[in-house]
Amino acid sequence: SVRIIGIDEIEKNPGGNRDISRVIQSFPGVASTPAFRNDVIVRGGGPNENRFYIDNVEIPYLNHFSTQGASGGPVGIINVDFVQSVDFLSGAFPASRGNALRSVLNFTFLDGNSDKLKVRTTLGASDLGLTLDGPAGEKGTFIFSARRSYLQFLFGALGLPLLPNYTDFQFKYRVRLDEKNEITVIGLGAKDDFKLNLEANETEYQRFILDYIPVQEQYSYTTGIVYKHFRDEGFDTWVLSRNYLNNSQYKYRFNNEVDSNRVLDYFSGEGEIKGRFERTIIKDDGSRYTFGAGGEYGHYRNSTYRKIFSPLGVNEIEYETNLLLGKFFIAGQYSRAFIGERLRLSFGARTDINTFSSSMSNPLKQISPRFSASYSLTDKLNLNFNLGRYFQLPPYTALGYTNSSGVLVNRENNMRYIQADHIVAGVEIIPTENLQFTLEGFYKNYSKYPFSVRDSVPLSSKSADYGIFGDEELLSVSDGRAYGVEFLARMKEFKNTNLVLSYTFVRSEFIGNDNSWIPSSWDNRHLLNMTATTKFGKNWDLGFKWRFVGGAPYTPFDIGRSSLIEAWDIQGQGYLDYSRFNSGRLKAFHQLDLRIDKQFFFKGWSLMLYTDVQNVYNHKADQPALLLRETDALGNPVTDPSDPLRYKLKFIDSEGGTVLPTIGVIIEF
Repeated sequence: SVRIIGIDEIEKNPGGNRDISRVIQSFPGVASTPAFRNDVIVRGGGPNENRFYIDNVEIPYLNHFSTQGASGGPVGIINVDFVQSVDFLSGAFPASRGNALRSVLNFTFLDGNSDKLKVRTTLGASDLGLTLDGPAGEKGTFIFSARRSYLQFLFGALGLPLLPNYTDFQFKYRVRLDEKNEITVIGLGAKDDFKLNLEANETEYQRFILDYIPVQEQYSYTTGIVYKHFRDEGFDTWVLSRNYLNNSQYKYRFNNEVDSNRVLDYFSGEGEIKGRFERTIIKDDGSRYTFGAGGEYGHYRNSTYRKIFSPLGVNEIEYETNLLLGKFFIAGQYSRAFIGERLRLSFGARTDINTFSSSMSNPLKQISPRFSASYSLTDKLNLNFNLGRYFQLPPYTALGYTNSSGVLVNRENNMRYIQADHIVAGVEIIPTENLQFTLEGFYKNYSKYPFSVRDSVPLSSKSADYGIFGDEELLSVSDGRAYGVEFLARMKEFKNTNLVLSYTFVRSEFIGNDNSWIPSSWDNRHLLNMTATTKFGKNWDLGFKWRFVGGAPYTPFDIGRSSLIEAWDIQGQGYLDYSRFNSGRLKAFHQLDLRIDKQFFFKGWSLMLYTDVQNVYNHKADQPALLLRETDALGNPVTDPSDPLRYKLKFIDSEGGTVLPTIGVIIEF
């Protein structure tokens, strides 16, 4: 269940737009959406179930405009100029990697140039970038980049009601102190502003967007230091890091800031200090031991004011949270080859605890054993198997949800770690060094998943939206499952061509109130991807990517509730009918992306030009119809003549997708 993605598959990925999250969507088991998001949806699990590491430092949020508590978003933070390779694990997580249910992504950043300073400037689809890398003293190197978007100018010129703007930076410093000791320091940060273009209000669709989307300001950062000491039979790794996310949103009815019209005023900050030690011992007989322990100090603050509409009418939710949390783990793993290295076995175990509640502080309740095996029938044919139990802590937004009396609601509800049991088996065929075929079947069983008291659905299916995820009353009672089969054909550097072909059949379901299986929001069923890139003479590169994604389930609107004036004015959009959760299904969508690169080399500098065209044949992806208020010629909402307490509503067709050409310029000297 491990895929290693090299720099050649990242840098010039068609349709990837130099965004690592989109590159990952080419691989088996990973779904994509036609919406303006790049969530990592692996084997039928939500984007909140993944974990990300850069050079051993955990990165909680991978995207700009992140959904707090879920990690998804529309634009990736990581600059692909930094990435040397990515290890993508959709199963068989090592014991040292915890708090993940679906996948673990280990990014390895490039080291800086040890000879001289190099400068790279980039003009991309949505931002301008500058990258510097070079020597830092006699024994060190560094690489640094900063990017600034120009989307707000582009969206404003197009008359769109949204004005997003982002800035990010990242750096890596590595110094080899001597033959046995090295230090790596990394940093990653982002600043995101999401404003409304109040002048773009001519159409009913523009007014609809302005009515419900809040203004958002967000910033995040992660810094970490990694010390490695190499020993005669292995090495020690020490990691110390700090990460923080600050998220604020507000919304007023009728687009003006009058307190009586306030429906949302949200501020939250979540920060962590993490420390981890690992020792790896490699014996002459090929056995490998890894053991370690770590701790975290978490601080979550929240100040929330929100109006909601319930069957009892309009309610105000107002609370403040100041949650301090300690987390600890201990883990170990043993691997060894037998029968002339034809059989490779690995055993691991881990337990996690925290100070949130007594049920979560008992290490015996979070023991997560894991076992994997690989048997080489021949030098070209391997059988693989892995089995494991994994735990994940619910997001801070859920842990810190407080009632007006200051009581942590979900602590009183005895919230637990989420549990997932994996079983995976497959076959791998490697006919030549450059060719690989794999076939894997997987089954993943969920238990203790948070269940929304308000909407009577599991929390995971609500994580594919912007803003905030998990800040509500929850019960750790949901059960679910995801199962399927994956096929991958991969050809690398064969006559200057790379090819990845993958197909996945996946089902993702949970048990509803009537004890029947209901599809989750990630139940796409069929995923097909084909990506090919070829190098031609005179530094030309050509690539294409075609993807097919089965239709996702969706929930119809509750027309009766949505039409109430009090209800609509608070939310600015329709209410879903959760009694019919995911009872509808969209049509499948497919898309072709093309990319052409050309490099020019001059004395002392180089120029790369590229054009990337997404959705070449302009396929219109099916989306649920939008529910809007009817308006008169002046744009004023129309009430129902038979009931003055209700708006007249109507549906309009909603289709996503358009041809999106991009031209990029990269200069390096």
